[in-house]
Amino acid sequence: MLLSLADKKKAKDAWDGLNILCQGADRVKAVKVQTLKTEFESLVMKDTESVDDFSMRLGGLVTNIRALGEEVTESYVVKKLLRAVPSKFLQIVSTMEQFGGIDTMSVEEAVGSLKAHEERSKGQKEPTGN
Repeated sequence: MLLSLADKKKAKDAWDGLNILCQGADRVKAVKVQTLKTEFESLVMKDTESVDDFSMRLGGLVTNIRALGEEVTESYVVKKLLRAVPSKFLQIVSTMEQFGGIDTMSVEEAVGSLKAHEERSKGQKEPTGN
């Protein structure tokens, strides 16, 4: 940035140059935000993926969006999380939606409930060996 302004003779020319550079940076930032939001909206948990792994991917995207200055509410992330899980979580998601107060629920609470369901499901699928 300094090199592009070094050849400016007047302060007004330097100021105009800074404005143009910053507008370009703002446009790039806006495009990055839109790209990350698109990725966020299309994010889906794989059947073989653990709740921990998926929540890390989701959290990484949210962190990147917020780092660019865009607001992402907790309830928006919780609702996305519940929409993105596979059908094996349908029962717990329905329960959370009906009784859990997802509008005020934290992401950590939602992930915890999904993890508890995931662990319980693992226990039921293991053969007893009789």
